[in-house]
Amino acid sequence: MKLTLGFSPCPNDTFIFDALIHHKIDTEGLEFTVFYDDVETLNQKAFRGELDITKLSYHAFAYAADKYILLDAGSALGFGVGPMLISKSELSVSDLEENPSFKIGIPGKYTTANFLLGLAFPEATNKQELVFSDIENAVLEGRVDLGLIIHENRFTYQDKGLHKVIDLGDFWEKRTGCAIPLGGIVANRNLPVDVQHKINRVLQRSVEFAFANPKSGLEYIRSHAQEMSEEVMYKHIDLYVNKFSVDLGVEGKKAVKLLFDTALEKNIIPSISANLFLNPPVEE
Repeated sequence: MKLTLGFSPCPNDTFIFDALIHHKIDTEGLEFTVFYDDVETLNQKAFRGELDITKLSYHAFAYAADKYILLDAGSALGFGVGPMLISKSELSVSDLEENPSFKIGIPGKYTTANFLLGLAFPEATNKQELVFSDIENAVLEGRVDLGLIIHENRFTYQDKGLHKVIDLGDFWEKRTGCAIPLGGIVANRNLPVDVQHKINRVLQRSVEFAFANPKSGLEYIRSHAQEMSEEVMYKHIDLYVNKFSVDLGVEGKKAVKLLFDTALEKNIIPSISANLFLNPPVEE
């Protein structure tokens, strides 16, 4: 069975999907046609229900839950992994609170990063959507006053002379005590339930293989990474791939539910009627 699969070219995604798409594990007869896109493009594809399996932002999942169900494997959650708001000059949180008209470059309207920004600074609405990899340069060139960075940029912004205003992951953790849910892997609800479970098993196997053989996909990961060193690639992977990537478990699902409950309470996302999580497989 051939399925369409979308994920980003970032090291954390290529790390977990390497074994799956290169048949280093048993894929139980599944074949994959892969699409590499930035997270906001993946979010938009999810809204249209284009792919069988896709990575998306947890914020975006609220708008695609009628089309997709969240898999237990493949998610990016964690502590100390959140998006960061940066500036060229040394601005403070109080500066932004006093002057919410600052222009902020964001990696997409439906990213979890933008959700957290709205939670922390609801009055800061002067935003410009940019591809995540262009945000640092936009700040440096003065096209935006502040930048909301994600992925590997949290390792590079200081080298460019930029300054942290706030770590929004830290803001969430202090507010809730929970890991921050950033992105998840979802399967199309049109697929048979047994296929959804097969995808989940194969993906979990792929993540476990990656942990057991971390350098197995090095050339593949490097070929898609944006001119970053091996050290930065694996810092990126270590930050975003963890126990929640193998299985959300009770703790991970609690964090996801809290994110959605908070967003509903603040009217940031619409009401959701569909079950978010993959039901346990039926025992034969």
